[in-house]
Amino acid sequence: MGEKKPMIAHAKPLPEGGFAVHSLEEHLQEVGSLAKRFASTFGNGDWGEAAGILHDLGKYKGDFQEYIRRVTGYERDEAEEGGSGKVDHTAAGAIHSVDRMGGMGRILAYMIAGHHSGLPDWQKEEASGRGLQERLSEVRHLAQAMEGNPPRVVMDHPVPISLPCGGRIDPEQCHLWIRMIFSCLVDADFLDTEAFMDPEQAGHRSQPSDLEALRARYDAYMIRKQSGAPDTPVNRLRRQILEDCRSGAEKEPGFFSLTVPTGGGKTLASMGFALDHAIRFGKRRIVVAIPYTSIIEQTAEVLREVFGDEAVLEHHSNLDPDRETVRSKLATENWDAPIVVTTNVQLFESLFAARTSSCRKLHNVTDSVVILDEAQMLPSEFLKPILSVLRGLVDLFGVSVVLCTATQPALVGRIGGGRLQNKESFEGIPVGKVRELMRSPDDLSRALSRVRLERHSKGDAPCSWGEIAGELAALDQVLCIVNTRKDCRELHGLLPEGTVHLSALMCGEHRSEVVARIKNDLKAERPIRVVSTQLVEAGVDLDFPVVYRALAGLDSIAQAAGRCNREGRRSTGRVVVFTPPKSAPPGLLRKGEAATKEFMRLAPELALSLSPESFRKYFELYFAKLNGFDAKGILPCLNTDAARFQIQFRSAAQRFQLIENAQKSIVVWYRHGKIDSRRLLEDLAQFGPTRRIMRRLQRCTVNVPERAWKELVEQGAIEELLGNDKKPLGLWAQCVPDLYEETFGLRLEGPAFRGDEFIC
Repeated sequence: MGEKKPMIAHAKPLPEGGFAVHSLEEHLQEVGSLAKRFASTFGNGDWGEAAGILHDLGKYKGDFQEYIRRVTGYERDEAEEGGSGKVDHTAAGAIHSVDRMGGMGRILAYMIAGHHSGLPDWQKEEASGRGLQERLSEVRHLAQAMEGNPPRVVMDHPVPISLPCGGRIDPEQCHLWIRMIFSCLVDADFLDTEAFMDPEQAGHRSQPSDLEALRARYDAYMIRKQSGAPDTPVNRLRRQILEDCRSGAEKEPGFFSLTVPTGGGKTLASMGFALDHAIRFGKRRIVVAIPYTSIIEQTAEVLREVFGDEAVLEHHSNLDPDRETVRSKLATENWDAPIVVTTNVQLFESLFAARTSSCRKLHNVTDSVVILDEAQMLPSEFLKPILSVLRGLVDLFGVSVVLCTATQPALVGRIGGGRLQNKESFEGIPVGKVRELMRSPDDLSRALSRVRLERHSKGDAPCSWGEIAGELAALDQVLCIVNTRKDCRELHGLLPEGTVHLSALMCGEHRSEVVARIKNDLKAERPIRVVSTQLVEAGVDLDFPVVYRALAGLDSIAQAAGRCNREGRRSTGRVVVFTPPKSAPPGLLRKGEAATKEFMRLAPELALSLSPESFRKYFELYFAKLNGFDAKGILPCLNTDAARFQIQFRSAAQRFQLIENAQKSIVVWYRHGKIDSRRLLEDLAQFGPTRRIMRRLQRCTVNVPERAWKELVEQGAIEELLGNDKKPLGLWAQCVPDLYEETFGLRLEGPAFRGDEFIC
């Protein structure tokens, strides 16, 4: 009888010849130990360990051992060349868990069955692959694994018994609890495999963070910043805001609000709270989630100046390749960094994700401080599942959440309902659970008020673009913000030569260059008139003496006011709200406009005050106009039979997409500074899609609706890009002159351009 072959998890050739072998039992024990450590942060280490021990039970199957030896070259039988493809090794552990634990075993079964392909649905749905219920019926996988004689330490591993914090499995939060343990398993599996396969890369991963050291850097930075700032009323108020934030850090973990008018220094003040609070209560990291990448880039730049490049992980799609290091690239995989700056899309889609790559980071969100910047921009059609998962993070996973905004939405207590019986309403954050960090937001709002908000002399009556153009032309420095790109171009065409246009039809690099010129003209007190879509309301620190704003939601009007007299250099700035010739486009924008119009009719003085109370009242009116807060039916997928662990993970993930895939990206011809998109396109054709080339090309892209993209394809104005292997890359680029203009950006003039639907 031949010698029994060892059971292996991984194998790799050595430079000097021969092979290194990763023992299967050793891999299971190491993953179990690491997953236990991760899950212990929220009190469920036994579940993490059990998932790790059992996740690769199927690798004891004979056909898997033959497969791994063949594909790695560890053993090669010439007669078997070109043999069968991958072998299912994930079902056996799932089936064994249910056999031992009954219904509770499904908790482990979801994780084990999905540790490569992602968390499955319980029941198969269209385009979601096989459901867990179906896979658990394939008992042959466990029988085949048993033929490999798994050791008793694996088969008889103790059954996990811990429950989520609070001692019960809440049907509403069950999906989040399972997803968190799944995150621990997936990250542990990746890290242990990486340590064997690529120890050099594993060595680049972050070392344990020292928040005390980061706070020392922060304190030193703030001392320098405040000592160099002039002693103005605005700067005195910013110091008061910082003091309130830092004193509020002593409050018990949970929900907080930070209600500070635009220009009050929220970014640095909230970071002071987060550092003090994290150190006081043993939190592990700080996550800052922001609606737009344009604000992220600005925020991350400020935080890097304070803490240094290594401490700040910037995770979104528009990264600067010149700033990335091996460690930062690795940290984006699992957010293993002390300070993470990311998008709402990245954070919340991960919290509802099924894919392993998206879920992997989640366990590093536990025991953290999460700052939701511009909290009023949480998408209302997803508000019910978002607030549900935030409650879960706070109640079960030791997270403190800061709702940070100048226009605090009404997220506490009963939300929605309205006057009609069929209007949906739901319970948001429980009353009394959100603690405000400012001593008196109302007093602060009055003290930081630097503008006078006024209705146009025509009141509710629509103004023509000609009338507005005449008023703007009479002013030397003025910004006018409108609701659509079409309005922006139409108004711009009526204004004097030299008027600046801003919209998202301009690529990111182009917009940055134009904004820099605007700031220079404002600083030099040169005449400057700007017409912009609402993109200028977020993350663009402009300081105009006069701002005109087309009627919109009150939160948008407040953001526009934040571009007026921002630094308080004048006694007061002037913000004029006018009714444009046409209403805002249908949907949420129009509902916001209607809520503002109703509010200004019911309580004009309160509406124009831009006080915290005005925003509470506005959001009550706005939410009452909405038909629902879970438009895609996400929570029913996750709450259905949760007590029996029958959860549709994959279906919910497919539905939870904050950005619909109806937009297409086009690389345009633009050149400025180090960026030359045509040269980059030539490099792409020659060298293929390197990370550096693709990241730089992102700065030269414009997103358009699919129908406009189709028209440009039919016109032959854009073409699909090919790599150096001549294979399509799924990205399209300008290929004719005059498609992109210095003033307006991408030209969209065909019948597919309807205007009203083009917002930014």
